[in-house]
Amino acid sequence: MTFHWFLPTGSDGRTLTTGMRGTHGPRHDTTTGTGTGTGADRHRAPDLRYLTQIAQAAEHMGFDAILTPAGTFNEDPWITCAALTRSTERLKFLVALRPDSISPTLAAQMAATFQRHSRGRLLLNVVTGGDTVEQARYGDHLDKAERYARTDEWLAVLRGAWEPGPFDHAGAHYDVRGAAVFSPPDPLPAVYFGGSSDQALPVAARNADTYLTWGEPPADVAAKLERVRTLAVRAGRTVRCGIRFHVVARDTSGQAWAAAERLLTGIDPAHVARVQATLAGSQSTGQARQSGLHAAFRGSARTSDLEVYPNVWAGVGLLRGGAGTALVGSHREVADRIREYADLGIEEFILSGIPHLEEAYEVGEGVLPLLGAGSMAVAR
Repeated sequence: MTFHWFLPTGSDGRTLTTGMRGTHGPRHDTTTGTGTGTGADRHRAPDLRYLTQIAQAAEHMGFDAILTPAGTFNEDPWITCAALTRSTERLKFLVALRPDSISPTLAAQMAATFQRHSRGRLLLNVVTGGDTVEQARYGDHLDKAERYARTDEWLAVLRGAWEPGPFDHAGAHYDVRGAAVFSPPDPLPAVYFGGSSDQALPVAARNADTYLTWGEPPADVAAKLERVRTLAVRAGRTVRCGIRFHVVARDTSGQAWAAAERLLTGIDPAHVARVQATLAGSQSTGQARQSGLHAAFRGSARTSDLEVYPNVWAGVGLLRGGAGTALVGSHREVADRIREYADLGIEEFILSGIPHLEEAYEVGEGVLPLLGAGSMAVAR
């Protein structure tokens, strides 16, 4: 098993509502602490000093890489990760990038440069996108099927530009002649790709080194993995599989569930309704699946009602798009649940906690050693 952490380039805080940018949360007054949180809950801006602390904590705890998201309410992932290579030594950077906003040849060149300057610490997370409002900010107005078709071509050109000799491609979305980089990256960055729709899975099977899914109950994950593996075999390939979870782990189960409850401190049902109305407009099948996990429990006042499988909590998805589930429990319970997902064939776990700095240590010290991973396990 390989473990990664997450870099909150949109901002961080102690609850799910503090410091959030954009349509999925309120903006907060960083001076008075007004908004959903209190003075002790002021959000943490994603400045380089704070992001450096998180990256160094992840490296110190033995995480292999750190995922940096893309999108208009986050700092640019390329620039941020390039800056962080100077203050880390071993940590890899799983950089998200979007075919809607960069040419595949330029991306191939940037990846090669990053790989050389970082001495081989780049991984690529290719994000097709499913939010039409955000896509429009980049000038992208393709429908869902066309976006995935473009991503398929984009990945073909990206890989082609890394091969020896000029690469030509003539397709519906790209007409590229003589694509190349003067010195291909060494090693080639592994390509991570996620998606749950009928359009996404074949693209993943043909192109991804690691297929990613957001956290769902094990039976749902197993069915999805079986589909992508079958498609990969038909394409003459094999793919690794990874999963994305938040984590709330403590010494005891009771402490963990109390911490999960605090993440929803000050939650306003009207705000939840607004967030869910926004998310309902997404064309993402994965987002619909995440929202479906908590749809029946949005009016409940009990945190435990959002436990959709033992230690799998859908509460994050009430207020945030994207990964909406968390593993909640004692360190041992969370480790056992990770093993259960590993038994399905999940080899890579992209984890996060709120706030990301403190929780990197909580997971790194409490959970990873139980799995024989992380720097604490090595030290023992």
